[in-house]
Amino acid sequence: MELGDYEQPVVMREENKRRRRRMKPHCTSSNLSSMELISIEFILPTSNKHTKVPEMMLLEIAGNCTVEQMKAQIWMRAIEMSQTTDFYHAFTPDQFILQYQKKGQWYEIYDKHQVLQTLDCILYWKVLQKKVGKIYVVQKQKPSEEVQEFQRQLNNLIGYDVTDVSNVHDDELEFTRRRLVTPRMIEVACRDPKLYAMHPWTTSKPLPEYLFKKITNNNIFIIIHRGTTSQKIKVSIDDTPDTILHSFFTKIAKKKSLMDIPEDHSELDFVLRICGRDEYITGETPIKDFHWIRQCLKNGEEIHLVLDNPPDPNEDEVQKEEWPLVDDCTGVTGYHEQLTIDGKDHERVFTISLWDCNRKFRVKIIGIDIPVLPRNTDLTVFVEANIQHGQQLLSQRRTSSKPFTEEVLWNIWLEFDIKIKDLPKGALLNLQIYCGKAQGLSTKTNLPSHESPNSDSKCKTQLLYYVNLLLIDHRFLLRSGEYVLHMWKIPGKGEEQGSINADKLTSATNPDKENSMAISIVLDKYCHPIALPKHRITSDPQGDRTRAEMPNQLRKQLEEIIATDPLNPLSPEDKELLWHFRYESIKHPKAYPKLLSSVKWGQQEIVAKTYQLLAKKEVWDQSTLDVGLTMQLLDCNFSDENVRAMAVQKLESLEDDDVLHYLLQLVQAVKFEPYHDSALARFLLKRGLRNKRIGHFLFWFLRSEIAQSMHYQQRFAVILEAYLRGCGKAMLHDFMKQVQVIESLHKVTMEIKSVSAEKYDVTSQVIAQLRQKLEKLQSSRLPESFRVPYDPGLRAGALVIEKCKVMASKKKPLWLEFKCADPTALSNETIGIIFKHGDDLRQDMLILQILRIMESIWEAESLDLCLLPYGCISTGNKIGMIEIVKDATTIAKIQQSTVGNTGAFKDEILNQWLKERCMIEEKFQAAVERFVYSCAGYCVATFVLGIGDRHNDNIMITETGELFFENFIEVGTVYILH
Repeated sequence: MELGDYEQPVVMREENKRRRRRMKPHCTSSNLSSMELISIEFILPTSNKHTKVPEMMLLEIAGNCTVEQMKAQIWMRAIEMSQTTDFYHAFTPDQFILQYQKKGQWYEIYDKHQVLQTLDCILYWKVLQKKVGKIYVVQKQKPSEEVQEFQRQLNNLIGYDVTDVSNVHDDELEFTRRRLVTPRMIEVACRDPKLYAMHPWTTSKPLPEYLFKKITNNNIFIIIHRGTTSQKIKVSIDDTPDTILHSFFTKIAKKKSLMDIPEDHSELDFVLRICGRDEYITGETPIKDFHWIRQCLKNGEEIHLVLDNPPDPNEDEVQKEEWPLVDDCTGVTGYHEQLTIDGKDHERVFTISLWDCNRKFRVKIIGIDIPVLPRNTDLTVFVEANIQHGQQLLSQRRTSSKPFTEEVLWNIWLEFDIKIKDLPKGALLNLQIYCGKAQGLSTKTNLPSHESPNSDSKCKTQLLYYVNLLLIDHRFLLRSGEYVLHMWKIPGKGEEQGSINADKLTSATNPDKENSMAISIVLDKYCHPIALPKHRITSDPQGDRTRAEMPNQLRKQLEEIIATDPLNPLSPEDKELLWHFRYESIKHPKAYPKLLSSVKWGQQEIVAKTYQLLAKKEVWDQSTLDVGLTMQLLDCNFSDENVRAMAVQKLESLEDDDVLHYLLQLVQAVKFEPYHDSALARFLLKRGLRNKRIGHFLFWFLRSEIAQSMHYQQRFAVILEAYLRGCGKAMLHDFMKQVQVIESLHKVTMEIKSVSAEKYDVTSQVIAQLRQKLEKLQSSRLPESFRVPYDPGLRAGALVIEKCKVMASKKKPLWLEFKCADPTALSNETIGIIFKHGDDLRQDMLILQILRIMESIWEAESLDLCLLPYGCISTGNKIGMIEIVKDATTIAKIQQSTVGNTGAFKDEILNQWLKERCMIEEKFQAAVERFVYSCAGYCVATFVLGIGDRHNDNIMITETGELFFENFIEVGTVYILH
């Protein structure tokens, strides 16, 4: 809301306390709700000396005061009236929490800065028409030893101590941990224990035509094993596992004893499990929709299942929560009408609406301090300060240039051309340190936002350090006061770039405080907290009139803009047209990313109109889910919580199988969330807690990022902790064993690398040392079995040490073979794993994941291109596992083993090699067909993705004809298509 002219200051700045706000008479009816007194009965922690009944007191609290102020009032009144006054003198309000009951559950009033009238309990009491609410004052309890031990176990699994707050400038980490308790508990309470325990892997996609042709009369044969006996039965592909079990028991009704089935047992006491795998065929899904069944049909393999006892759901029991719940109103502010200073007396002002602040935003740059100066001392340095929202620059200023010394002081205010009231939630104050040669830099202060530090043609400047500060914190409060921020260094030439574009958006500071550049700044302080109000959606008078007023020529132009490739940037004119005709644009789902990128997020009135627009998104809600389109709204261009929540809401309809397809991207998209607690974080948490397979990969994707992405460690750690607290004891036990294996193998790998030369060849002594170390490891620290991280359906057992070796490669990866730990496995085939240290396998994971998506697209068109996206997972900082594809070798080895180095020039070599391995003509022709199809598939895939560095040493072929590519570490450029 506008307040008079600019000469009337809204709030006091600390350095100018004599300037006062002009107050208006308290007469407006719109403020009555914010001024009301709320009657609350408080149950105190002390008891009456005679009756031993807890003391109570009734207070009337102003609706617009904060929780912290309410606690102070409780304490002051308790000191006056309690029979045990000494108790309240001995303790402070911060040593107590406030709790209330709702539907039989205890909730904590957690956010001390929250305005009373926005609390969930107040709203709840109003619904129940309670005139007096009841709040309990409870003393904080020290965590028990059991709770502390469980936290240590979680921290070990996470790879980060989530209780460490030494590198935070607010309590967002702890705040998010508390906020995620409620969605976690709701998901755990709602999930089906039996279904969760067996996590069937199914798909809702129709059976591809090429697979349907392999089925005779809609029937297939399956072999069901029990002990040493088995039974082959014919079933319809539309039968469910329950139907199949019923048919099976009908068929063996008189042969139960032969299959070691007690006479009093029926099909209800058993489930079907895949032989050799911890993967169940269960539920009400037709058998044709199970991944494993489709895989067997595709490869022409028999389907072997074992009749097994169902897993015990009690093994998925969740550790009891030690925290009370916090509601989803926690941290929420009121509407502008509730927070505005307009018409209030001084005594009635506790929190001020951001929209009352008509001043321009400013920041004081005190100076910078660096532990180690660059080698070149003939340099100058300046600070560039940007206010940005996503990738949209809202305003820019910079300091003068000064000589680059260990400590550089400016002590200067930079005023931006954006008003405080226009700052959007998610806006970052981006501070960047540039350096240049002394003679060339301009010394102007406060350059306009369009003047870049690089615009001076006489000199070149280099960005050295950066750091971001969220201007509106996680509680909707404007930042104020002094900050010393430890900055991130821009990677130099030859250094790993990592995900620099995502890293530059982080609001975390550098944890390496001793060796990092520090910048000291001051933001204006105010006499009261400044809160960003909630938007109240009102009708837009413009409405749908634009459609009728839109000329045909402009409509055609608009349609062309909407149809342009997402990677093509929009011109300012395009954005203006999209926004002007926004009510027409919103009727086209494909227009949403372009339309919302055209919003001027630095203007509060425009943001309000955008929210009015999004209230009319029926076309978006009713449209078919386009994952690529929805993912665009989760990229780095969008920081608005409502826009991102809208995209996540659309993803709610994703099947589990599709969540697995896009999980890698969804985890990366968490980096672009402005705050730790977000709709996307909650979506990932819910889906992981609902399905063990999703949860397994979510664990490793998050843990890998925690180990490698310092910029987002805290965010990923808090999400992973929330998942681990709800996944159940069985999953926790599995993760502990996997982490133990990874850490043990990592140690062995480092020892082997230390004794082997930095060359590609490997001596027999090195292999002997490896086997000796593995024997020692197996007899002491290695678990008896563990889930294979890249394939949770497989359980690996003991190492087959005589088959293990060090591979002839610069990084010295370990070739490891394990026995299958499942006694129902039909063959003695080992589980082959390459354990690698020194390469970031996240790039391999990305390429392989996109190959799987391409494969699913082709399969939807009934095209089987025989791709072989093998298992690969990053498990830590440049650590990971790669699946060994059985009976496969590189084309280079085939060529060299036949005729030596000239083999690459012989056309018939591969044909001859395949013939030797497929002696029967029919098998040979099938292998040739697979070779042709897979060659075509990989040629198209690698061309589309822009993958280079393909040569005969990283192109492999199996003995059944599948050609596939491996080792994507050296890929130069990867184009991630929308």
